[in-house]
Amino acid sequence: MLVVLSNDLPLAVRGRMKLWFIEPRPNVFISGVKDSVADDVVKYLYKHCSVDSGNIIFQRIKQPPGYKVRGIGTPRRELISISGFQLIQEKQK
Repeated sequence: MLVVLSNDLPLAVRGRMKLWFIEPRPNVFISGVKDSVADDVVKYLYKHCSVDSGNIIFQRIKQPPGYKVRGIGTPRRELISISGFQLIQEKQK
């Protein structure tokens, strides 16, 4: 499974994402693609998304806690790691 939260995707990337993902809310993409396809989609996002896209990607993995969080660009929320556990932190105003 792959979940992508984005600030702003390029239109061409957004169009390709809609081939494999549902978009229940604007800029929230969810798909149950196989792990090998998910890796290819993540590589595609890293190659074609700018820093402004601000993506947070949740990818299913087999080790606890069962997911991995990655970021591309500057997401609205900060990715942090505490004792090896990945968390998303609200930015302080």
